[in-house]
Amino acid sequence: MAATELLALLGDAAAAVRQALEGLDDWGVAGTRPGQYRSDLVADEAALAVLRGAGLGVLSEESGIHDGDAPLLAVLDPLDGSTNASRGIPWYATSCCVLDREGPLAALVVNQATRTRYEATRGGGAFRDGAAIAPSARRELGSSVIGLSGYPARYFGWRQFRALGAVALDLCAVADGTLDGYVDCAEAAHGSWDYLAGMLICNEAGAVVGDAHGRELVVREHRARRTPIAAGTPELYAALRAARPAARADAG
Repeated sequence: MAATELLALLGDAAAAVRQALEGLDDWGVAGTRPGQYRSDLVADEAALAVLRGAGLGVLSEESGIHDGDAPLLAVLDPLDGSTNASRGIPWYATSCCVLDREGPLAALVVNQATRTRYEATRGGGAFRDGAAIAPSARRELGSSVIGLSGYPARYFGWRQFRALGAVALDLCAVADGTLDGYVDCAEAAHGSWDYLAGMLICNEAGAVVGDAHGRELVVREHRARRTPIAAGTPELYAALRAARPAARADAG
């Protein structure tokens, strides 16, 4: 399946999630496991039906691995930012990145509150609602607006910070220059479904993404966790990497 066909399929999955959420009366905690909402379960079921129906394997935050050895594996967060969604904060998204044997091939992040759509294909650039995007050119931490996940133990030296609550969208905000950078201040908090789609979108836009501890970000295991950092320039990325080791916080 070509990358452009995959984007269309991911769009169908996101549309199925939107339709399922529109019929949901209770967006509260599901009582299944800590941090899982009814919206997560409904969104997962809707997205899986589309992706599995097209023959893709799926690694989902909510339901684990389905046919993990398939040639194409969709790494899915059906509703990133479900706490935001439960409280009516319009910063939550369906995020999906399709991996082939070489790595990330196609990615889509759709803000389900605003319908803003970010997409990228390997070697094909990154786009927001059809328009090409690029990150900011900020190099100095002291002049930058930084997105945070978790809470740092100390001030990094940023000009301002934002804690928005949905990693996929936070990374897309770096890709299009809304944020200058992003840093995960928690440990063992984020699975690949949280960041892979945003990572490909950042990379194709020209931003830099890595793990705070230098580990490979493309992982296919449900238990694996990483600590992503992103910036619009290599200089700002290096500054965030240097500041991050002193930060320590629980997952937000």
